[in-house]
Amino acid sequence: MCGIVGATAERRVADILLEGLRRLEYRGYDSAGIAVLNDKGLEQLRRVGKVQELTQAQAETGINGFAGIAHTRWATHGGVTEANAHPHLSSNRIAVVHNGIIENHESLRKELQGLGYTFNSDTDTEVICHLVHEELKTQGNLLNAVKAAVKKLEGAYGTVIMDQQDPGHLVVARSGSPLVIGLGIGENFIASDQLALLPVTRNFIYLEEGDVASVTREAVTIFDHTGAQVEREAIVSELQYDAGGKGEYRHFMLKEIHEQPIAVRNTLEGRVNGDKIALDAFGEDAEAIFRDIRHVQIVACGTSYHAGMVARYWLEEYAGVSCNVEIASEFRYRKSHVFPGSLLVTISQSGETADTLAALRLAKTLGYRSTLTVCNVASSSMVRESDLAFLTKAGAEIGVASTKAFTTQLAGLLMLVAALGKANGVDAAVEARIARALASLPSKLEEALAITQEIEELAEEFADKDHSLFLGRGDQYPIAMEGALKLKEISYIHAEAYAAGELKHGPLALIDAYMPVIVVAPNNELLEKLKSNVEEVRARGGIMYVFADRDAHFESDDTMHVINIAHVDEIIAPILYTLPLQLLSYYVAIIKGTDVDQPRNLAKSVTVE
Repeated sequence: MCGIVGATAERRVADILLEGLRRLEYRGYDSAGIAVLNDKGLEQLRRVGKVQELTQAQAETGINGFAGIAHTRWATHGGVTEANAHPHLSSNRIAVVHNGIIENHESLRKELQGLGYTFNSDTDTEVICHLVHEELKTQGNLLNAVKAAVKKLEGAYGTVIMDQQDPGHLVVARSGSPLVIGLGIGENFIASDQLALLPVTRNFIYLEEGDVASVTREAVTIFDHTGAQVEREAIVSELQYDAGGKGEYRHFMLKEIHEQPIAVRNTLEGRVNGDKIALDAFGEDAEAIFRDIRHVQIVACGTSYHAGMVARYWLEEYAGVSCNVEIASEFRYRKSHVFPGSLLVTISQSGETADTLAALRLAKTLGYRSTLTVCNVASSSMVRESDLAFLTKAGAEIGVASTKAFTTQLAGLLMLVAALGKANGVDAAVEARIARALASLPSKLEEALAITQEIEELAEEFADKDHSLFLGRGDQYPIAMEGALKLKEISYIHAEAYAAGELKHGPLALIDAYMPVIVVAPNNELLEKLKSNVEEVRARGGIMYVFADRDAHFESDDTMHVINIAHVDEIIAPILYTLPLQLLSYYVAIIKGTDVDQPRNLAKSVTVE
């Protein structure tokens, strides 16, 4: 979602701020702005639209300074207008940028209006800058004013505050929304994602929940939620930022689809050895913990939720461990029963997904045996706060619609299945089968990408379509759900998925010649059942697009277009069948003329409820 960059230095910082915002564009946003301190005082510049428009405006105005804050906004409270863009100011003295949602903003707004403050935006954020300005009247300095102000805030926030009368000093507060401090020599930086700061530093401090930090050119001082001064470990990041170019590809999404063989290979490297799965891939204590596990509760959102749904089929069939899967935003707001010996598994590309992180924190109070996160970001809150972690090695994923993060999550979850099965006494042949299947996966993914041209041509048939239906059975049902999600995310075609056996319970009413039906059909024990479902669609005049195992004996005709997929062990078929559905959604979006990498209304990292 929204992106934050801040800097205080002996050099002018506008270029640093703008480059940081550019590197955060992948998160999704609708407006951008900067505020800087210089000899003229506090200067602010905001624009609706892309960071490039803000960059052009900065070049034209020459606004610059030795300290500043910048922001990309994804609208929550208030529409997409320049007045609602960050930074927000109070009395032309205090400037604030903020990620998150202040839940008690209405009552604070009324209180501040009663004190004489005028609001110039519809945002919840503006209450922060006026509140800090008000607290300065009694607290004496910016740090104490921020400490007092955040005690009155309810909700989630990652915020950076700057005072025109205290140049070179930034104060940072974190509650529920991630912030990182970048360390330099004679300069220091702040961002919501370390990717923004890689051009200027690789030394980072990750703020913990409830932290408030004072950041100047010379020093960083951190206070925890109790107000006590604390030390936070500085970490040297090895993260590589690969968003600078798309290479030969038109969009990041297409680039990332084609990166999946290497991303999966990197995720498996050193963790799958012959017929064995390395348990230490999950953490030092994994082996001992896994011996105690009798049940798995998976919690995730969006694409990661679909990965969890596939894992449920695998866990119960191959590991003999019962499993529930729940959307994080539902799990955290209902009373649930914790089975003895339960492992809480959270899945998130960013490791900062607000609902999933909140669910993890809730689970720690409910009596789970242990917690494990599957994540792509080693420094994320979920990784730091979980007992165990499996780090995927997808690399930076820039396209909002997740591709390689999803397939690497599935690879990691299948490794978890083998590990839990081994710990629970399942036949060693199961671990060996999973290990061999995973080892073959990168080459099978490369083979699947060979049908790109065929899918590009097929996508032309969706040019005039507004609705679609995806069908799958067994562990392919969640893959059908993921395919539908991808199509609606980036092409804006309404798409939904059903377990194929549910057709007679309602969806058949939708079938006609204008409703394309996309079917995933590996050659497994459910194939004949699936063929019966296909005939149900055919009998009602439906037009089908079947991605089928080449040995499944589907044949194209006037009502059915068959795209043959290489045969694989059915245990990894869900991962393989994901790729053609990603390609289909991509090429349909191209035909529809949508913004593939940054689809409307969506954000890459959802750090608010």
